[in-house]
This record gives sequence, structure tokens and C-alpha cells, in this order.
Amino acid sequence: MRPVKKGSSPIVVFNRYEDAFDYLLDRIGMGEWNNIKIGQYCSYCERCIQTNLAVEHIEPKKGLFGKPALEKEWSNFLLACVNCNSTKGSQKVDFNSIYLPDRDNTFRAIEYKQDGTIEPKEALNDHEKILAHNTIKLLGLNNNIAVGSDLSGVAKDRRTQRLNVWLIALNAYDDFQNCVDKEALKKFIVREMLSNGFFSIWMKVFEQEAEIKSLFVNSIRGTENSGCFDELGASHIKHPNEDNLDSGGKI
Repeated sequence: MRPVKKGSSPIVVFNRYEDAFDYLLDRIGMGEWNNIKIGQYCSYCERCIQTNLAVEHIEPKKGLFGKPALEKEWSNFLLACVNCNSTKGSQKVDFNSIYLPDRDNTFRAIEYKQDGTIEPKEALNDHEKILAHNTIKLLGLNNNIAVGSDLSGVAKDRRTQRLNVWLIALNAYDDFQNCVDKEALKKFIVREMLSNGFFSIWMKVFEQEAEIKSLFVNSIRGTENSGCFDELGASHIKHPNEDNLDSGGKI
């Protein structure tokens, strides 16, 4: 899960929470290369979502655990796809029991496996693993979706999409290792990452290539500003939580 920094609210009061969408996209959701906007991404599952990406209320605005007073509050916004949004729904959100990308270094918490599954990283201590498990469960990131005979549900299957992007990234890495003109290929690889999404998978596959990791970090807005990555694209830093969000900086 890609950590981000949103910054302070661009507007004192939003008339409608939907009005925050373009600001969120500009701050934390847009991927671009050479000033060309290539993709926009769910804050949770990291998929590239060209349509139906929406303003997500971290704490729900309705339901048993709803916080209607936070419906138009910038601090309560992220971006989410339909699947993450609907899975999370109106469940209770305890900031001390989960990791969130606008306040924690979520990249350090979650491991993307080559079989398409997501698990807490092995390096975490027991308490940190519990928080990572809670985060994965809240968003249903490992949920399987039944696929009908007409292939309905495929577009919703985040696990299958992760598996496919793993293969694309591995092929790109193999090409990079065997290519003489690596400079030209670097640009292609960044564009491939932006087009296919799943930032964390590409960072894992290219974990030995500091320059490419740095290009990945710099190509999606809000990532570098999060303060969770150094100039080599390494992420050994706790989220500084400069926005002073509730219960931030847990990892």
C-alpha cells in the first residue's frame, strides 16, 4: 500500500465531499511521466482505476459507526475504487488498530506475494502484524470473487490482477537485465508501472534497482512527499505524519 501525504485542506469548507476529488487526485492519486498524466490509483489496493475512482471516507459517514460530522472533512478523505469502498463500507475504523496510507508507512507493513496474495511483512513484530492483518481484512484485499461463465467478476478480482501485474513486472525486469540500452528501457518501465498500477509490486520486483525505484516514487503524486522513501527509493523510515492526522506514525 503506497504511503502518501495529502497536505492541508485546499478549501476551508467543502460544499459537497465530491468536490474534493480533483484535489485528492492532484495531491495523492495521479501518476505522470514527462508531464503526461498516465494513471490514477486507489489509495488502498493500488489498482490503476480510470473510471469510478471516488472520494473515500476513512471513517464512514453513515451506518452504526457513521461520523456524519466528518462527511466533508479533508482529513477524512482518501481515494478508493468501488471494490475497496464497498468492502470497507460502514465498518468501524479504529485508527490505532489499522494502518492507513496518509498517516503510516503502509509500504513497510504489507508484503505483495507472487501468487497475488497480500500478507503482513515478515520483519514486523507481533503487534505490527496484527495491525497489518486488520488492514487487509478491513479492505478485503485477499477476498476471492466468484467468476461466472461469462467471466463476470474478473474486473473486480484484485488478486488476479495483482498476479498478472507480477508477471508483467517480472518480464520487464528480465528485459532490463538483458538490455544494453538501459536508459531507454527505464522510461518504458516507469510508464508500464503507471499504466498497470500496483506500485508495491513494481517496487518489490525492482528492489535491487535503486534508480528505478526512485523513479517509481517520484512518478505518483504524494508518494515522495510522504517522507517514507529516501533518495534511493528505500523505505526504512516511519511516516513522519506531518499533517498531524490522528494516530499517525505507527510504522
